[in-house]
Amino acid sequence: MSSAISTRALRKVYPLPPKAPPNPAGGIVALDALDLDVPEGEFFGVLGPNGAGKTTTIGILTTRVRISGGQAFVAGADVVREPTRVRRRIGVVPQRANPDRGLNVLENLVFHASYFGVPRAEATRRADALLERLGIAEKRNAKVDQLSGGQQQRLMIARALTHEPQIIFLDEPTVGLDPQARLSLWEILRDLHRQGRTIVMSTHYMEEADQLCDRVAIMDHGKVLALDTPAALKASLGAETIVTVTAEGDLTALAGLLCRDVDGVASCRQVEGAVVLHVKGASGVLPQVVTAAERGGFDVRDLSVAEPTLEAVFIHLTGRALR
Repeated sequence: MSSAISTRALRKVYPLPPKAPPNPAGGIVALDALDLDVPEGEFFGVLGPNGAGKTTTIGILTTRVRISGGQAFVAGADVVREPTRVRRRIGVVPQRANPDRGLNVLENLVFHASYFGVPRAEATRRADALLERLGIAEKRNAKVDQLSGGQQQRLMIARALTHEPQIIFLDEPTVGLDPQARLSLWEILRDLHRQGRTIVMSTHYMEEADQLCDRVAIMDHGKVLALDTPAALKASLGAETIVTVTAEGDLTALAGLLCRDVDGVASCRQVEGAVVLHVKGASGVLPQVVTAAERGGFDVRDLSVAEPTLEAVFIHLTGRALR
């Protein structure tokens, strides 16, 4: 299967702020030797906290951010040498909706299509079809400020599709949306994926990546920490149950105690004021945890049990919760 996106040793270093002391990197390293291959037709997720390098990655792949080193190819075109070819092949949904608020919904789409040489009559036909498909046809002649947040995000998706791109980039597409609007947008993205489009989405919502993506790259501090299907990433923990224990006292000592005295513990570690246990099986684990902790002189304040999640994978890789 041919690659829709390919990067090799991709690097981005931003200048240091004024008066900041120099460092060996010469600036702020946002991406550090990033290698990615995204096949055509894949729904690919880039998952990580703020500052992980997600937005910089999408910025480079959509030609908005200049690279500091390495190479990146999108739809077979070099993002540095052939930026115009790249732009013709991609659609971009930004993190924050940025339509022209002086135009109505239809005018926004037709105006955007004109950048790509789509004749007005054809652009209008495409716009009406997209608005119908995305469920906002009744807002055709409305001003942007009359739309809800979810409707504006649908408008951004419609705008990204007016020139029929091969690849769609979405940067944190559901930030600020209420749960109902988020779920509705998920269905739209699933439909676009079923049509065979390549989709690249950055997010810091673990459930979003789990539900939508074929594969996920977990990033932090400009590096890919892990890359696989959501199921494989969760299976990599080697656990069926995640137990989080909050208690007073020396948590390092508590982690060692629980790891030794609770049956089926695959691993345990201290994470931001708690001890997290990865346990094979769940039967009888909570009474064992409470008994072992109390026998060691610890006062358990809170216990939670969950199935493995992508957030648990992130914590396992970084030693902290997603910030």
